[in-house]
Amino acid sequence: DVAAVGGGRRGDGQRREDDERPGHDRRQPSAAPGIVAAAVALALAPACRAPLAEVDEIYYRGPGPRVLCAASIDRSVREDQASIDGALDRARDEGVVVQLYAHAPGRLVDPARVEAVAAGAAARGLASVTYAELADGPPARAGLALSFDDDDVTGWLGLADMLDRYQLRVTFFVTRFQQLDPTERAALTELARRGHDVEAHGVQHLRAPEAVQERGLDSYLRDEVVPSVTALTAAGFTPRVFAYPFGARTSTIDRAVLAHVALVRSVAYPTDGVLVSDPCPE
Repeated sequence: DVAAVGGGRRGDGQRREDDERPGHDRRQPSAAPGIVAAAVALALAPACRAPLAEVDEIYYRGPGPRVLCAASIDRSVREDQASIDGALDRARDEGVVVQLYAHAPGRLVDPARVEAVAAGAAARGLASVTYAELADGPPARAGLALSFDDDDVTGWLGLADMLDRYQLRVTFFVTRFQQLDPTERAALTELARRGHDVEAHGVQHLRAPEAVQERGLDSYLRDEVVPSVTALTAAGFTPRVFAYPFGARTSTIDRAVLAHVALVRSVAYPTDGVLVSDPCPE
């Protein structure tokens, strides 16, 4: 997710690329070069990587949990196709829904990777499941819940014909809706017309725990969560789910946000090494 604390929607490209790394926080103090090198080597070691088929938290099995978690397929996590295929296999074999997510096509996720996921789901007979549908309860069969975060509406629209070919409906978690221009808003409406789901992802893409610590929980809800939902509703969408920017959350924040939406979505970081904290609830 693209950091937005004190920043605009279209900032420096390298900064945005850095901010997409799970667990990255520019406000953290710098470590010594030798420590950084050792940490990077450890985080990238194959032994630290868990195949997605082993990450229980990304599989939706039915009503009950209201905090759901997805795994990234962005370039930054270097997930190999075999791991993704294993996740699709597990969803098919266990009759559950696997949750995957990405960001900006072309810049942060390879469109060919997205098509490979779509083709893999179709080949396995997995249903396409939106988060609005998960809010209604479990689907009748195994499925894939694929979502895209942030505000690259033009890039998302560029995937629409491919998604149509595979009859794959996805969820777009939109942040900074108030900054979208008329062309982008029209593109988002077109995506919804094609059967895709449009859900909320915050007004300014803030990390929830830090925002709550700095401003208070009521302020976070009033300024970041509720307006994200109401702005989409006023534009003709029907948001029912909120995705936390960066997946950052706490149980206290969950309870407060869930008073306004049916579900919240966090993220799982199974491939980024032992130095990255997994925000998904155990």
